[in-house]
Amino acid sequence: MTDLPSDAVPPRRVLDAFGVKGIPVPLAGGQGRSVLVSGFVFKPAEGAEDEVEWAASLFEELAPGRGFRVPLPLRAADGRSVVDGWTASEFLSGEPGPQGQWTGVLSAGRAFHAALRHLPRPDFLDRHSHPWAVADRVAWGEQGIDVIEDLTAPYSTLLELRRPVEQDATQLIHGDLTGNVLFAADDEPAVIDFSPYWRPPVFAEAIVVADGLLWFDFPSDLLTVLSDHPDWQQMVIRALIFRLVAHSESAGPSGQAQSGEPERYVRATDAVVKKLAAFQG
Repeated sequence: MTDLPSDAVPPRRVLDAFGVKGIPVPLAGGQGRSVLVSGFVFKPAEGAEDEVEWAASLFEELAPGRGFRVPLPLRAADGRSVVDGWTASEFLSGEPGPQGQWTGVLSAGRAFHAALRHLPRPDFLDRHSHPWAVADRVAWGEQGIDVIEDLTAPYSTLLELRRPVEQDATQLIHGDLTGNVLFAADDEPAVIDFSPYWRPPVFAEAIVVADGLLWFDFPSDLLTVLSDHPDWQQMVIRALIFRLVAHSESAGPSGQAQSGEPERYVRATDAVVKKLAAFQG
């Protein structure tokens, strides 16, 4: 069927269950675990089956024409959204941001979050223990943690800079928008790979900015115009803590940071402090 490793290809029985025929072709992104088969994206299910079903039902309810697109899930003949650990959804065309599309990523995120505003908090968020869930709780002062030695200095600086904030209304947000918005000519941006958290929507924007400062050529002058939120600086500081702790947790207790990573956090923190201090008083 293909020369891909067997564990990276949905078995024939899975394709048959979803009613799809064709040769799997690897897709960029998705941590290298997604394949395209006859116009549908197949990838291993992330999280428990009830979470995957929740996400599938949610995307089925998000009607187009709200300023964004989402990939509709493909269900098996018996209605399941997960078959033998695999999920499938329609393939949406588009080039991923964020380079050159920073405001587009944020606009799509705002439209997406507006559509989620009425939804209740899913119980499964409480049982998440992956590195990013831990990092989210640490960023908001709900959990303490020791990070790997390489990141201790920038982590301490960020904790010293963190201050209490006014409690915004919390809701479902996408906590990883940066590389997960696709842009196509004459079509709405597509929001993919939903990573759910329960935080103020402005925190999702701050994560995009933190990502830009850490790993992309983010235009620093945009720091002061992306949000008029009174606690914008604090949101970006929390976002930097979120990314740093996730990196540390992924490395493990005896791990090391990737080359240049501590310096990235120092530079990003310095930019946030200098650029936003005067802006927000």
